[in-house]
Amino acid sequence: MNFSLQTIIEAFSVMPLWEVVAVLLGIIYVILAAKESAVAWIFAFFNTLIYTILFWEGALISSSALNLYYMVMAVYGFILWKDNPNKEEKLKVTSWSFYKLFITLLLGVFLSVITGYLSALYFDAKFAYLDSTVMVFSVIATWMLAKKIIENWLIWMVVDSLAVILYWKSGYHTTTVLFVLYVILALYGFNSWRKALIAN
Repeated sequence: MNFSLQTIIEAFSVMPLWEVVAVLLGIIYVILAAKESAVAWIFAFFNTLIYTILFWEGALISSSALNLYYMVMAVYGFILWKDNPNKEEKLKVTSWSFYKLFITLLLGVFLSVITGYLSALYFDAKFAYLDSTVMVFSVIATWMLAKKIIENWLIWMVVDSLAVILYWKSGYHTTTVLFVLYVILALYGFNSWRKALIAN
């Protein structure tokens, strides 16, 4: 893979306007999420709304459905994170035990294999198992992010790295550049939340 400055500039130059807007909203969302700002979920909502429409128009039904899920989670995340005087305690960054994380990852692998098998069998999907793994663990990581479970960032690092491979192989080079940025931002998010966890 060649991620030179020229490649990045060329990728963005051919990107449709709405895709540019979605990418910018996505980057702002991750940065704000790393700072534990409830406003992050507003950017997430409009980012995923645009992607839901774009993927639907491009006949990428699974990707469209995944972004529809992200939209619902954006509303859920905003409700959980927003400051509310009636709340007894503000949602804080927490960490899962090794056992709980291991069981979650095991379940994710199982669902990825089943989903990948069904996608390959009934829809003749390209890179079915890789695509399914990205989808399943994106669902898991998004839910963990909404709950402020710090390990979500570690999962995102792996998921976004797999997404880089998936989208590059599929010819979505512009989206590949975005997911390279997401990997870096996930590392930033983890370090930011680790400081918050220590401070709690």
